[in-house]
Amino acid sequence: MKLLLDECVARDLKKDLAAHDVNTVTEAGYQGMKNGALLRAAATQYDVLITVDRNLAFQQNIRSLQIAILIIVAGGITYDDLKSFTPRILEALVGIRPGEVVSVTRT
Repeated sequence: MKLLLDECVARDLKKDLAAHDVNTVTEAGYQGMKNGALLRAAATQYDVLITVDRNLAFQQNIRSLQIAILIIVAGGITYDDLKSFTPRILEALVGIRPGEVVSVTRT
């Protein structure tokens, strides 16, 4: 699965998702893009955008795009804040489909 880590996601999370093809927004050449433009561009090359931006799903019409969004609902955005979510992220990726928005939270 091709994953794109949003600019607000610690890039160190990439190593925890190594079973997938993962790029950061910067690596993909999308840095500085607004959410709508980013999603349209990413939808042509990626399966899932991983973000911590909880408002993204309300600001964009995700169902019309061929990309899914996975939102990590954490207390912060550092790698230390996000790394414990890796098992839940990997589990969510198994069933995620284009046009879906899935939130991953602590249990």
